[in-house]
Amino acid sequence: MPKASVIISFYNKLEYLKLVLAGFERQTFADFEIIIADDGSSEKIILQLEELLNQLPFHITHIWQEDKGFRKNKILNQAIVSSDSDFLIFIDGDCVPHPRFVEEHIKNKAEKICSTGRRVNLSEKYTNTLTPAKIKNSFIEKNFLLLVEDGVWGKSFDVEKGFYFQSKMLRKIFNRKKRGILGCNFSIHKKDFIKINGFDERYEAPSIGEDSDVQFRLELKGTQIKSLNNVAVQYHLYHKLQERPLKNLELFEEIKRSKISFTPFGIKK
Repeated sequence: MPKASVIISFYNKLEYLKLVLAGFERQTFADFEIIIADDGSSEKIILQLEELLNQLPFHITHIWQEDKGFRKNKILNQAIVSSDSDFLIFIDGDCVPHPRFVEEHIKNKAEKICSTGRRVNLSEKYTNTLTPAKIKNSFIEKNFLLLVEDGVWGKSFDVEKGFYFQSKMLRKIFNRKKRGILGCNFSIHKKDFIKINGFDERYEAPSIGEDSDVQFRLELKGTQIKSLNNVAVQYHLYHKLQERPLKNLELFEEIKRSKISFTPFGIKK
């Protein structure tokens, strides 16, 4: 049994996934499996992906569902069921992990604790300079001043979240403030997630369903949220912001009024 199951949500952006997987090749902690939760990528992309997976040095499971619109939560639930570890780490297919990303999630795991890190949002210009080879050679970390420069003079933002602190004092200072779950960067014991029946599959649009809703229902069950700001670091590759429809907010308000932690629209139907 691997110490962690890393679940990567994915849809068609294979060039970005190559950068993400390159980030996992250089992890300081290697006892993990990867599950690619594919929300309906095209046949052409799947063929290319299968070819890529045969070249990588770790075990990867690819789970796919038919493209019927945004159904990220549904495929994530399938990935949870397929996972071999009792500890889950969630990341998106456009977020490159810091070399100590898995290690930090593992070090900070505890029952009834959900740990969440943060991400740097890279500009289109900076994103276009990255290659799998650069990622594997820790180009971002070794040349972090270039990213800071792009944050000051370019269009990268939240660059301060890319500083990785080893100092216990700095970690304590920068994590005094409570932060909400980030859907692309959180970890939890599988049994604690099963207690709320996983993700609510009624969310069929980006935002809220992968994080705010999950946090609300976890806290109803007594699970605490632990901030790993400047600890579990990742770099978000550039893309245009997806539409955030009102229906997600309306559904979340309904769930908050009901105060039911175990969604009937999750893993178990």
